[in-house]
Amino acid sequence: MNSTETQNRWIPLESNPEWASKAGVDTAESQFSDIYGLDQELLAMVPKPVKAVLLLFPISKTLEAKRREDDEKIRSTSQSSLKNIFWIKQTISNACGTIGLLHALANTNVIYTAESPLGRFIDACRDKTPEERAQFLETTPLFAEIHAQTASGGQSAPPVDLDTDLHFTCFVQAEIEGAPHVVELDGRRAGIMDRGKISNDLLTDVASLVKETYIKTSASVQFSMTSLGPPGEW
Repeated sequence: MNSTETQNRWIPLESNPEWASKAGVDTAESQFSDIYGLDQELLAMVPKPVKAVLLLFPISKTLEAKRREDDEKIRSTSQSSLKNIFWIKQTISNACGTIGLLHALANTNVIYTAESPLGRFIDACRDKTPEERAQFLETTPLFAEIHAQTASGGQSAPPVDLDTDLHFTCFVQAEIEGAPHVVELDGRRAGIMDRGKISNDLLTDVASLVKETYIKTSASVQFSMTSLGPPGEW
């Protein structure tokens, strides 16, 4: 692997709430919390209101075929109504965790300090295209170090050339034509996925979507979900 390839490949990141604190989020106001299951009893334990949901899922042939089908629909449909949503194209291998976290934080009303890595990234990229944001993420040191620290978790760092079949995607609420919709933000896709109007609340609708779209088509148990919301009262 040459130096350019290494620069564009990060260590795989697991769900790590420490990342938000290092990025500059006011964790007294907003935190990431584990979602322990999709039954109503377990969803009721999640701190609310939920601002975003991160899903870690195993890539499969079935899901890849569906992604290609969805991408064709995205390419053939105008995304003008989604122009205010902050979406980043993924060009760095294994950076889906950091990109998922950025999607969650940049599209919600979390409080962060202006001079923090998160504040500086959002300010610099607000008016850029998704591809320009990707290029900025490749070249800025703002998140590469945070990603490396939280990916290794203080233990022996895994090799940078490690491949993984696990991938992060993010779900947030967005106003589209005057109505709240669930939108899915995945840097591997051709654009933003409008998943339709919210019928209950963000968490409930995303749970149903994940069960039908992701879990139902997979024999794997390597799924995990994290919510962005207020700190839990434990």
